[in-house]
Amino acid sequence: MKQRFAAVVAAALGAAGLGAVAQQPAPPPPAFAAANLTEGGVRSMASACAMCHGTAGKPVAGSPMATIAGKPAAEIVQSMNQFKAGTKPATIMHQIAKGYGDAEIAALADYFSKQR
Repeated sequence: MKQRFAAVVAAALGAAGLGAVAQQPAPPPPAFAAANLTEGGVRSMASACAMCHGTAGKPVAGSPMATIAGKPAAEIVQSMNQFKAGTKPATIMHQIAKGYGDAEIAALADYFSKQR
């Protein structure tokens, strides 16, 4: 009974032109928007960091989160790349860092290095 049902479904899919769908090449990956590296775009990206690292990279007193305001840009870039590669221990930063490209990381690093 099951074999007959499978044969009927396969025949119906073939007749509808759906039998070859599984053999089609995968579609190309989606094209993502270019990074918004304008002053406003970088501020917007940086606002996502405020949830953990505080406004302008300064967490509230007593927080275990790292202060990123005023850190050298090269240090921030290095940390983000280590998070991205999974070589620096993290709870969530390894996932967050994977969402940023090199230009975005550099822009964020520059932004936070200038915060006092």
